[in-house]
Amino acid sequence: MSNHPDSIRINKAISDSGFCSRRKADTFIEEGRVTLNGTKVTLGDRAMPDDEIRVDGKLITENDTLVYIALNKPVGITCTTDRRVEGNVVDFINHKERIFHVGRLDKPSEGLLLMTNDGDIVNKILRAGNEHEKEYIVKVDRPVTDDFIKKMSQGVPLHELEVTTKPCVVERVSRFVFRIILVQGLNRQIRRMCEYLEYEVVELKRVRIMNIQLGDLPTGSWRNLTTKELQGLQDAVSKSDNAPQAKRTDRTQGRRRRGRD
Repeated sequence: MSNHPDSIRINKAISDSGFCSRRKADTFIEEGRVTLNGTKVTLGDRAMPDDEIRVDGKLITENDTLVYIALNKPVGITCTTDRRVEGNVVDFINHKERIFHVGRLDKPSEGLLLMTNDGDIVNKILRAGNEHEKEYIVKVDRPVTDDFIKKMSQGVPLHELEVTTKPCVVERVSRFVFRIILVQGLNRQIRRMCEYLEYEVVELKRVRIMNIQLGDLPTGSWRNLTTKELQGLQDAVSKSDNAPQAKRTDRTQGRRRRGRD
């Protein structure tokens, strides 16, 4: 049966409102926390423009003010929208709009973090298989050798995640510092890769996400993306619009990807 042309998937309606990402909306739906005109919904349900959608009883309304922010996250700030967590990134940035982070940086890491209330673009950036580049500068506890660079770039087995990392660009910056460009986002990927090779990460900073550069943005500060940056970002994810939903095996890996670098 065909869908009404004016209808929209409920998870997309929630993410478009800026309430949360589409993935988070799916979680809320699975947990039975979403209602449509007073009735609990299931994954795949659709809504019409005049329908009433609520999450935990809170009415979801259209959001006409889209925000796109680059934050230089300091060490010690936690990437979560749960405001019960001390030092959460939402309270740290204290923006007037309800915004959420695109991907994560773990608490001991710093650097570039994108934040927005555009749930659709979040879904496209994080969707499994898009392989968008993220660049990091990493300091370790031992001298960076040629053998270390070679093994890191060829891929490292992460037995606890049952996966081998994809080949990536790695280059030495100084005796204890290297640069790495990833197209994956596995749970604590860089730290796990280093641990496998008996190195310990001392400092980890993300300096680029796709076409967005950290530049000289001071630690703890944020700025709005420029028109050029936003256009580049939208162009890069435009092919994700009609991408199919991930298969079950990919969704399992997706949960691993959504871990922290």
